[in-house]
Amino acid sequence: MMPAKFKMSKKGVGELLRSDMVKAEMVRRAEVIRDVAVSIAPVYAGSWEATPGLYKASFVVSSRTRGGRRKNRATATVTNTTYYARWVEYGTEKVPAHHVMLRAAQAGGR
Repeated sequence: MMPAKFKMSKKGVGELLRSDMVKAEMVRRAEVIRDVAVSIAPVYAGSWEATPGLYKASFVVSSRTRGGRRKNRATATVTNTTYYARWVEYGTEKVPAHHVMLRAAQAGGR
């Protein structure tokens, strides 16, 4: 019985990483992460959040070609567009860190 042989094509792998199929999978995973982030995001009725629920409603998924050494790989990114998103994520001396994006990526990135 002959052992199986495999010869990788770097050009083929590059084409795969730029393909619409990989881009669609990256977007699907980012949307799962976004959904988890929305479900665990805190809502403050305090004075620092002008519109309660704005942080929760401000998660967006974007996709573009930028990864890899040549910056030509499909990527998808989850961001929160509120100016205070970093304070919710990492906390301040008055606001505890919630690590919403970290926990969402850990839970939903599978």
